Amino acid sequence: MGTEIERKFLLQDHEFLNEIEGEFFRQGYLPSKNLTTIRVRVVGKRGYLTIKGKNSGISRLEYEYDIPLDDANGMLEALCEKPLIEKVRYKIQFEGLCWEVDKFDGENKGLIVAEVELESEDQAYKKPVWVGEEVSGDPKYYNSSLVSNPFKNW
Repeated sequence: MGTEIERKFLLQDHEFLNEIEGEFFRQGYLPSKNLTTIRVRVVGKRGYLTIKGKNSGISRLEYEYDIPLDDANGMLEALCEKPLIEKVRYKIQFEGLCWEVDKFDGENKGLIVAEVELESEDQAYKKPVWVGEEVSGDPKYYNSSLVSNPFKNW
């Protein structure tokens, strides 16, 4: 059983992203009637299926599996709710942790968030100078929420 523990932040400065290479992500969500999130994602030439449980603070259960690329693309087009999430992810090492910065495109263009995954909820960490307000507990910043309420509508 996997547990995801992450904190999410807005960025104060993002100009430095122009100097580093990111990876394009395309992802969607399968309809769900409970608090479970089922995500289909394509990163480069790989497909993934991720199942996430209900949030408990900054933690939640998470299971991720590789799936065939053609299956992932087919699910994104035929089964996932629209709009799909499109973003470029930048991975930045800082003080022993990997910060993932997502620069959104499409319906969520203009939104840029940074996430850091932790080993425990009380793990100490240092924030880079480009990290701003924490939005970990705000559901409108969940990728799954950006489908039904895209950033362009805020």
